[in-house]
Amino acid sequence: MNFLTAALLGLIQGVAEFLPISSSGHLSLIQNFFGLRTAENTSLFFDVLLHLGTLVAVCIAYWSDIRGMVLEFIAMCREVAGARSSRPTPQAQSLRRLILLLIVGTLPLFLVLPIQDQVETLYSNTWFIGGALIVTGFLLFWSDRMARGSKNARTMTLLEAVGVGLSQAVATVPGLSRSGTTIATGMLLGLDRNFAVRYSFLLSLPAVLGANILTLIDAVQQGIDWSMMPVYLVGVCVAAMSGYFCIGVVKKLSDKGKFGKFAYYCWGVGLVALILSAVL
Repeated sequence: MNFLTAALLGLIQGVAEFLPISSSGHLSLIQNFFGLRTAENTSLFFDVLLHLGTLVAVCIAYWSDIRGMVLEFIAMCREVAGARSSRPTPQAQSLRRLILLLIVGTLPLFLVLPIQDQVETLYSNTWFIGGALIVTGFLLFWSDRMARGSKNARTMTLLEAVGVGLSQAVATVPGLSRSGTTIATGMLLGLDRNFAVRYSFLLSLPAVLGANILTLIDAVQQGIDWSMMPVYLVGVCVAAMSGYFCIGVVKKLSDKGKFGKFAYYCWGVGLVALILSAVL
């Protein structure tokens, strides 16, 4: 792998991870139809680094939220340990509520673990991926036509957090966009559009981080070629920069009610995938 390939894979990761077009679906179609080597089958370690690059993008875009939650979590731990603390401010209470919502929203992912092997077999099923992309398109199309919600971290219920979390668990299959599915579900449940996007991207942090830890263990066992680090870092930087840009695009389009613009793209790619599956 050279610098250009690493940059291209980083760009694909950064763009497809945050735009509601399914990164897993695109990478699987590229591998199955064109035989191109993706980051995962080139190097597990590089795949981990690319995902960390997109995590960096989320952390930069939502640094204020993440910093606040970390500090508040530390304060909560001190309270549990018996240290004195003052009454939480309204902002602190909101952050604590957001922490709880993220924890509850992450729990449904554990339902996927027993069927992880079955889910992975779908990555070679181009018929399924094409159909899932079309379904993603309908989710995005309907999201713009939903009534604007007003719920935020203070008014979102735990049951609604479970609902968004379940949609994230379902979106582990290739072809269903994680961001598109969770944002559309959030809007359907009455979340404010801006908060639906914010909650979706923050919810991705524990999910991606947990998956990366498991993949990193396999990568270390497989072996790491440290001489390739300069090449890997180029891909990571491109993934982080393109990911940060795409987060901004999603925030603007969802706020303007134009999130469904991506539906036409998903329908097009899904239809092409089905045609190629029938021909090849």
